[in-house]
Amino acid sequence: MAKKVRAKSKLYNLPIFVEKDEDGFYVVECPIFSGCYTQGKTLDEALKNIEEVIELVLEEKENKEVLRDYQSESIGFHSVKMTLNV
Repeated sequence: MAKKVRAKSKLYNLPIFVEKDEDGFYVVECPIFSGCYTQGKTLDEALKNIEEVIELVLEEKENKEVLRDYQSESIGFHSVKMTLNV
């Protein structure tokens, strides 16, 4: 009987963006994976949902490689103050 090989577990600190939309839903995105976003009625629900989406996108080999090469220092959040005529 063949032994099933388990993947090694490693703790990752992944970046996510959270925005409350005009309908009051929380929209959450993990920018290191293409198309990795979801929403929830509450922030807790949205955060739980993004964890599920991340697990799903990691079923693809390409995304596993992205995660393997990811370094938390490669993403930063900045804001820019601007005076705009709108």
